[in-house]
Amino acid sequence: MLAKDIMNKIVVAAKKGTIGRDLALKLLSGMYSGLPVVDEKGRVIGVVSEFDLLKATRTGKKLEQVTADEIMTKKPICVTENASIEEIIDLMTKHNIIRVPVVRDNVLVGLISRCDILSSMVEPEFVTVCYE
Repeated sequence: MLAKDIMNKIVVAAKKGTIGRDLALKLLSGMYSGLPVVDEKGRVIGVVSEFDLLKATRTGKKLEQVTADEIMTKKPICVTENASIEEIIDLMTKHNIIRVPVVRDNVLVGLISRCDILSSMVEPEFVTVCYE
């Protein structure tokens, strides 16, 4: 199985000028624990996580005063659409990361989380039956 087979194709990404408060609000929605950060051409230039926001506040910065560009991890680990699931699992375990942006020519086209990988491996043993 390849990245393109299980990646989420609808991805929310931050712009590098997004302020910390807006990042926190998006992350607090419960749907994300981190976001890719893209430039004006959609190229992945970083990843920002809840942990990055916490580190910024710990150094005394206010969320209204920091941007994604200032606090993001600058050298994000990305994979191509043709990366195998085994390669992705190796990257996730080696670097202790939760999600990996998927790129085509360095442009963001998807995202894969650990949950996506596990979901692709599990065959549910439930059926829904509706009797009328």
